[in-house]
Amino acid sequence: MAKAENKRHFGIDPQTHEIVLGKRRIKLPDSPALRMLVGSLLIVGGVLGFLPVLGFWMIPMGLLVLSHDIPIVRRWRRKLAVWWARRRGTQNSSGGS
Repeated sequence: MAKAENKRHFGIDPQTHEIVLGKRRIKLPDSPALRMLVGSLLIVGGVLGFLPVLGFWMIPMGLLVLSHDIPIVRRWRRKLAVWWARRRGTQNSSGGS
């Protein structure tokens, strides 16, 4: 079980509902409305990424948060994960959902 957890590099852990980025884990809010608000604010902040404090990294992070609740964004994330795994020649690294 520990080995499977070490292989998870990117995505949302379906058991703990945390964003997994390498070895880092970020807890998502329990409320769907709050998750959608956080995801939307990340995307809006990412659009303003040319400003000094904000960055363009916020757009994919916002999409990742939104993919927990919005099926079409989840499908985009899953397709990207499958494409990335095929490109790398490994099994899927998204870790579920």
